[in-house]
Amino acid sequence: MSEVLVSYFSASGVTKRVAEKIAKAINGDLFEIKPTQKYTAEDLDWTNKQSRSSIEMEDKSFRPQILNKVLNITEYNTVVLGFPVWWYTAPRIINTFIEENNLEGKEIYIFVTSGNSGSEGSFKDLKNTYKNLNFISNKRFTGKETDEDYINWIK
Repeated sequence: MSEVLVSYFSASGVTKRVAEKIAKAINGDLFEIKPTQKYTAEDLDWTNKQSRSSIEMEDKSFRPQILNKVLNITEYNTVVLGFPVWWYTAPRIINTFIEENNLEGKEIYIFVTSGNSGSEGSFKDLKNTYKNLNFISNKRFTGKETDEDYINWIK
């Protein structure tokens, strides 16, 4: 058991690959945030206002259900939370994860994967939404980083 949990939501596999690299580099435990209903390519079509992701992101109170649970969240001091950027912020399933797990007193690091968007908007939105949580740092990764890049970021 590690003191670090690397938890991530990945709709297309990009975030998963980065999360696996981070977990390996920092010797953290890996946890995939899986939606009860998997996202299809049509669900992720941001150009379609009626797509599932568009509808979810339009409603700030929407909380997609998560299939699995972290059973031992109390055993971690640090949580690294990764996700793709949707509409310049975290997908709503990240809110579900945060609200279903007691992250108070933990150091929280946010990483995002995105073609163009940075991590600042997501970081700021999460800090403003969950003022009682200790968000430490944020970073955008492409998957081309070295193990040292991940280690230095968490240090």
